Amino acid sequence: MTLTDPLSALPVFAEVEPAEDCICGGCSARRRARLHAAPVHEGGHAASRSLRRRAAVVMAAVGTAMGGGAAAAGSATAAPTPNPGGGSGSSSTAQPPQSPQGEVSGLYGDGSGARTYAAPRAAAQPLTRAQIIQRAQSWVDQGVPYSMSRYWSDGYRQDCSGFVSMAWGLGSSQTTWTLPDFAERIGKNDLQPGDVLIYNNPANPQGGSHVTIFGGWADSSRTRYLAYEQTSPGTKKRSTPYAYWNNSSGYVPYRYTGLSTGSSDGASSSTFPGADKFGPGANNAYVTKLGQMLVQRGGARFYSEGPGPRWGEADRKATQAFQLAQGWRAGEADGIPGKDTWAYLVGGKGRNIDAGTTPLPPPPPATGTGTGTTTFPGAQYFGPGQNNDYVRRLGAQLVAKGFGGAYSVGPGPQWSESDRLNVQAFQRAQGWTGAEADGYPGPDTWRRLFS
Repeated sequence: MTLTDPLSALPVFAEVEPAEDCICGGCSARRRARLHAAPVHEGGHAASRSLRRRAAVVMAAVGTAMGGGAAAAGSATAAPTPNPGGGSGSSSTAQPPQSPQGEVSGLYGDGSGARTYAAPRAAAQPLTRAQIIQRAQSWVDQGVPYSMSRYWSDGYRQDCSGFVSMAWGLGSSQTTWTLPDFAERIGKNDLQPGDVLIYNNPANPQGGSHVTIFGGWADSSRTRYLAYEQTSPGTKKRSTPYAYWNNSSGYVPYRYTGLSTGSSDGASSSTFPGADKFGPGANNAYVTKLGQMLVQRGGARFYSEGPGPRWGEADRKATQAFQLAQGWRAGEADGIPGKDTWAYLVGGKGRNIDAGTTPLPPPPPATGTGTGTTTFPGAQYFGPGQNNDYVRRLGAQLVAKGFGGAYSVGPGPQWSESDRLNVQAFQRAQGWTGAEADGYPGPDTWRRLFS
């Protein structure tokens, strides 16, 4: 059947949606060609979208007649592959990720199975970075199986772009081609948790494109990052080489434009979050916030890159330099932020780090009975997994001060919940509340306890 095209007065084929499960060459080529056209954000024009879609049907039909749709696939003009450098990159030798995606669809697929091509924005909700990561982690925890046609209980399609649509709180399941409509392009050095890395493959837009959620750098050289992604057989959270295992040069970083302006990094700027958020092994938004404040106070020279969410020696040196600049010494300048350090930084109080401030080397590990008690050894010696003589001496002093009620045995060198509860009881006895009474000793707790 032919119709009169109101734009060109030429007869064209009526557009017929192929069945999702049809595997013939024509329908396969139709589904590929439908997404070949460049999206609006890559230079395409919204007014010409319907013409491009009708042309794709013609190509698919011709291709079927000439041998299984191969001609149609070959005749489509591929848009240049975006890459982090801003030009076009070829990745024909790399294998695409095994994560084909569906098309733009409403929550639960709109019930009728209908698919839309616009990018609805009204239902998008503002989220903090921490909320984006929490939403992504929820699929990891639930082990959501991969599918390009099914929808999870929250309404989002169970493929890579549906996963990001869920994490960003969009009101629909998008594709890798339409997600940039909700985002702005950024550089590698600007990446923060909650941003994404998108690869669009014009040669196979539905089956060869992919997107991952950036969860933070996994090493100081920024060669690996923690990626959240939806790919067969289900949601993954893993250390990933930048930008991906394959087609690396084609991945482009993007940032969701709906980030909440209240606390986009997930870290409060006024309340000390607790000593357990800092030190070796820490990886969270508070570490990033600490580094940013230290850079503003003269600590930029300690960072060759970053600051970022993973605690490193640069964070310790910059923190200690700030503490030394205030005239603090010994345990008060251990390079681990306590409530006083945090309060000075967020309140803009005290002296800035000057060029002559030289941080000290990290404290040596505990070595048994030779440990002193008058100087705070550092927050890194306390908390889950710690086993050293500082923990034992802390417990013994808590008992001596009358705060050993949580111990059923001990105290001993292995940190336990009893240690934390006893420390918390001592802190509360000082009139401290909230994060100041988190059960982890800092310089102030140590000084008062051993005074």
